Amino acid sequence: MKRTIIKIDEELCNGCGECVTGCHEGALQIIDGKAKLVNEVFCDGLGACIGDCPTGALTLEEREAEAFDEAAVEAHVTGKKKAPEVHFAPIHQGCPGSMARSFEKPAGTSMVSGSSELQQWPIQLHLLSPSAPYLRGSDLLLAADCTAFSVGDFHSKYLKGKKLAIACPKLDQGREIYINKLINMIDDNYLNTLTVMIMEVPCCSGLLQIAKEATASAIRKVPVKLIQVSVQGQVLREEWI
Repeated sequence: MKRTIIKIDEELCNGCGECVTGCHEGALQIIDGKAKLVNEVFCDGLGACIGDCPTGALTLEEREAEAFDEAAVEAHVTGKKKAPEVHFAPIHQGCPGSMARSFEKPAGTSMVSGSSELQQWPIQLHLLSPSAPYLRGSDLLLAADCTAFSVGDFHSKYLKGKKLAIACPKLDQGREIYINKLINMIDDNYLNTLTVMIMEVPCCSGLLQIAKEATASAIRKVPVKLIQVSVQGQVLREEWI
């Protein structure tokens, strides 16, 4: 159908995020530093977000688009789940090594070359609680265990600004647990984006499949980026899927 819908001029967009908070339907997200329309059915075409944009990057246009779906918006905003609620074990079960910690660096902190960009602990997906406060509204990097050892600029280029979960699709047990955890992160903790980083070896594709199943089952729709690297750390593929 042809209807009025939001249009974003990425050249004018400075990624401030004012439009995201101004869109009560949750149709907009900041991805790679720019505002994006994540799903046409979430946009009512009324343009309430336009006045929040300080650069004039948002306008309305008439074009072919899916119809506005109020029921989908309600599910998207409230984070309702289709699947039964899954209860997970406590975050650290008394073990100091798996106790949840957030250590984002204060604004203005100077960074030296080669320093860590890790913002939280734990990072292993089995130990990570899907309801951890530091995950709320975050951009999550789901990385295969070997990637950080292969990619020399893993921290500065790929981890910076993101929360981290690591897993090995070949050696780890509990595939369904991983899927349910990701669903809970997306629907209950309002995950913003999901980046999946895997190696070129065939077994590593299982991590991407876990992410695909989770995002397909979640009520909220989050953008997913795939980054595939060679065993020598070369990026073979990087794209939103």
